[in-house]
Amino acid sequence: MSYLKHILFLFFVVLVLCGCVSGVNRKSEKYPDRVKMDLEQIRKRGKLVVLTENSLASFFIYKGKKLGFEYEMLTEFARHLGVQLEIRVIENKDEMISMLKEGVGDILACNLTVTRQRKELVAFSLPFLKTKQVLVQRSDQLSDSINKQKSSGLIRELGQLARKKVHVWKNSSYFQRLIHIQEEIGDTIYVIPQGGENGVEELIEKVSEGTIDYTVVEDNIAWINCYFYPNLDVSTKLSFDQNMAFALRKSSPTLMKELNQWLVKFKRTERFAAIKRSYFFMPSLRFKPEEFLTHSRKGQLSDYDNIFKEAAANYKMNWLFLAAISFQESKFNPKARGLGGAFGLMQFMPSTGRKYGVNSSSSPLEQVMAAGKMIQKNKEYWSEIKDSTQREKFILASYNAGSNHIQDARKLARKYGLNAFIWDKNVEVMVRNLSKSQYYRDPVVRFGSMRGPFTCNYVRKIHGLYTEWNAVYGDTNLQKQHTKKRNAH
Repeated sequence: MSYLKHILFLFFVVLVLCGCVSGVNRKSEKYPDRVKMDLEQIRKRGKLVVLTENSLASFFIYKGKKLGFEYEMLTEFARHLGVQLEIRVIENKDEMISMLKEGVGDILACNLTVTRQRKELVAFSLPFLKTKQVLVQRSDQLSDSINKQKSSGLIRELGQLARKKVHVWKNSSYFQRLIHIQEEIGDTIYVIPQGGENGVEELIEKVSEGTIDYTVVEDNIAWINCYFYPNLDVSTKLSFDQNMAFALRKSSPTLMKELNQWLVKFKRTERFAAIKRSYFFMPSLRFKPEEFLTHSRKGQLSDYDNIFKEAAANYKMNWLFLAAISFQESKFNPKARGLGGAFGLMQFMPSTGRKYGVNSSSSPLEQVMAAGKMIQKNKEYWSEIKDSTQREKFILASYNAGSNHIQDARKLARKYGLNAFIWDKNVEVMVRNLSKSQYYRDPVVRFGSMRGPFTCNYVRKIHGLYTEWNAVYGDTNLQKQHTKKRNAH
């Protein structure tokens, strides 16, 4: 009998070690030491691990550079601690607090507003930003009411939300705010809950595309996204000020104390002001229609047509291709500044500009010449794409996101039975999918996630503009117009 008890005991131990006994959470046992990790252990390890989301306010990669308001702040904090910064992107925001508590990371940076419910689960740092919830809608909004009668115009009053469909993350403070607004207006708002696997910026994109009519986000996220989606209106406020802060485990008191002391000092620095300006106070790149009409009447696109033509002639390409890129990037503004320090007519990132010998003080001609050289290199790089129209789209995608990500998308296209030599509805599909974890974590992918939807929209907008302008301003059409005028005389 004792022998049998011994065998059963060993069998139970094996089950426990394998995590097969009910009540054993294998996921929480994955990082047992990190749950208790505080400042001293982090310094010994030499690394601060931050859990974040792939978003413009938190962390993202743009034109090959790591960016994000919270990312740049925590880069400075890690430097203050004398440790490396490691970023771990969260795949599902519904799991972010449990991941923090289980020790997967040391700090949670996901554009979090401080709420009473969240404070019961985690500890919050001192706030570093105040935000308001805003309604995201298209500036040309035309939506159906519940009885299908058309009603145009933007929503400016809370009462106008009655009987409207609003898509929001179900575990967000936005969801709760909309429920409260229903009580305030005494009418129904159709709040469509979304899972944490769908980021708020995916909903913003859907609003821009017209797939959905409304969503709600914090104003800091909204204003950054307007840089990429100029057809959005985000000026309708739905809440009072809310505090934005980092979340930590309650078992990390010395890390919290160090972070708070650092935040008090850092928020007074010019560096913090510069980071804040670069994300939330960027000048609008909306183009005034009257400016375009003025140039059109003169038979030109911009004040820089001759520069585009000179660079195009030098690199044997269509000048309208360069012009379309410049319009999308800067709206023909040589003094434009964008995310990550992008500058000028062609919006070179500083590191890319150095590679091609230009900076923010370079002349418009120098900047456009550098862009022509870069496009020519991409043309040679994609020479295996024989169809010229498809090759143009690969060139545009590379200009926006870099060729490495596009090659990753081609590998995925082959894996999923798509044509790796065609952009439309083939490689384009996988570029879009590279913003999703199931794709960017695929073994064939070498360069990780990218903001695929932005790149796809970028290619679509520029190539559409280029095609349209070529029909009006292209050499063949201009020759026809000249011949017609000569015959008329």
